[in-house]
Amino acid sequence: MQFKDIIGHSSQIALLRRMADSQAIPHALLLHGPSGIGKMQTARAFINYICCENPTDGDSCGVCPSCRQLNSLNLPDVHYIFPILKKNSTKTPLSSDYLEEWKEFLANFSYMQPEKWLELLNAGNSQPTFYVSEADEISRVASLSSYSSPFKFFIIWLPEKMDGPVANKLLKIIEEPFSDTLFILVSNNASMILPTIFSRCQRLEFNRLSDTEIANALIASGAAPEKINEITRLAEGRPVKAFELLSQEGEAEEFGELFRNIMRNAYSRNVSGLKSLSDRLSQSGREKSMRLLDYFASQVRENFIYNLHTPSLNMLSPSEETFSKKFAPFIHIGNVEKIDEEISKARTDISRNANAKLVWFDFFLKLLILIRIPIPQS
Repeated sequence: MQFKDIIGHSSQIALLRRMADSQAIPHALLLHGPSGIGKMQTARAFINYICCENPTDGDSCGVCPSCRQLNSLNLPDVHYIFPILKKNSTKTPLSSDYLEEWKEFLANFSYMQPEKWLELLNAGNSQPTFYVSEADEISRVASLSSYSSPFKFFIIWLPEKMDGPVANKLLKIIEEPFSDTLFILVSNNASMILPTIFSRCQRLEFNRLSDTEIANALIASGAAPEKINEITRLAEGRPVKAFELLSQEGEAEEFGELFRNIMRNAYSRNVSGLKSLSDRLSQSGREKSMRLLDYFASQVRENFIYNLHTPSLNMLSPSEETFSKKFAPFIHIGNVEKIDEEISKARTDISRNANAKLVWFDFFLKLLILIRIPIPQS
């Protein structure tokens, strides 16, 4: 991974480059911001730049032995720490127990979608976490000399998932670090990190990308010109979402028709129609169902905003806007939050392999009630 491979984040990259060039690298660095915008890519490119034997024009060369080892995830001085599940046969669960799954994750999902990690772990309803044995292993490895690099690197993904005992042990290591040890924490929700750890890291915030940056990335990837504006709108500044949408061309029209059909049936209280739709959608598969629910959530928000009569705030396609002209008044302050909560609950249930037919029908029945809630009188 090189800086040139990263979309956007030019100011963050420039700061990291200056740190490396001046050898003023903090012993604990926190990269934080929304999921799917390239934080882990940036962390990996930063390490490549530090370790590269022939850096050129502010970037790693990509071909020296260190670069090749880093790109193949085989540099012995780089240690990835991430939430895992405890294997039945393991008394001291460690991230290294899942090294092959982790390599597959980084190779195929470089934007680090947490739901993809859950799938690779076959997590089901279980939630990956960090174990105290992980902190003990970090302490042991940190006490050793680096093998071939100027530093030992510990890249900790999703540190917000550390509970008190693990975080407190890690805190002791960060408070009294070895001179050749660097910690890079990559977080999707920095507000949930133990405050004492948060305060001891130099923090670098990453924001969602601009529409121009997303559009340029789509152009570079060969996206059809007529699709760029629509995908950019739906991506909401997240390149991972933009590329997912690009690979799913045609779904937007399908999802739009489903949204309109479901809302019409819910408003008319056509239970049999909703039952048929739940049977149909239960065959869509988990990933597509979650994408559909994400689309529903975006349309509920757009219809709520539509009531403000400020076109510049809305991001609707022509067919979506045609429907919203009549439908938007039914999404208002009295029901918008509750509808959004039900969509989120349905998405969570489907992501955990719940019975899709029951999840969809239950959601539709609640929607049938919520869509009829009258607008509160001021």
